Amino acid sequence: MPDRKTYHHGNLRQALVDATAALIQETGPLAFTLTEAARRAGVSPAAPYRHFKGRDDLLEEVARQGFLDFAERLERAFDSGQPRPLTAFMRMGQAYLDFAAQRPGHYMAMFESGVSIAGNADLSAASERAQRVLIDAAETLAERLPPDRRPPARMVANHIWALSHGVVELFSRGKPGGRSPVGPAEMLESGAIIYLRGLGLIGE
Repeated sequence: MPDRKTYHHGNLRQALVDATAALIQETGPLAFTLTEAARRAGVSPAAPYRHFKGRDDLLEEVARQGFLDFAERLERAFDSGQPRPLTAFMRMGQAYLDFAAQRPGHYMAMFESGVSIAGNADLSAASERAQRVLIDAAETLAERLPPDRRPPARMVANHIWALSHGVVELFSRGKPGGRSPVGPAEMLESGAIIYLRGLGLIGE
């Protein structure tokens, strides 16, 4: 009677999210099914519909929880720019890489599943919270410049996010980046420094 027990204790919803994240890690975000997620969670095939409208709804919840954890990690890493803005900014890069390595199922649900972030208000808010950390960090770095020379903070945040994502993709799941003479952390840091220096956000 695992279905009744799980539902009775009120953790069926989270059990399905956890099972789906594990499935995505194993098979990718496009291959999992509600039936298999239910089996992994120890419930009947009909049980997921008590909490989710369908497969996409469950996938969006995995992504939402991923973005919340991701945002919290970035916030802790930046730590209000202490002890120096650049040092704190670079810590966020390592936090990005660590999240992708430690929570690959959530990472793939967030960035590789094709979920509609704009179509889900809660998911959109979680995604924006993560991006806001990068925007705030970019604004902090830019404080050393006169206002008329500061690049748009959201542009900087998006570029750094794209660079970080590219490094993850290059080195993840047996891709060719594994043969690079430098590791992912060194590649991300050097790329970010070159970019930020080009914008005048850090000195020579």
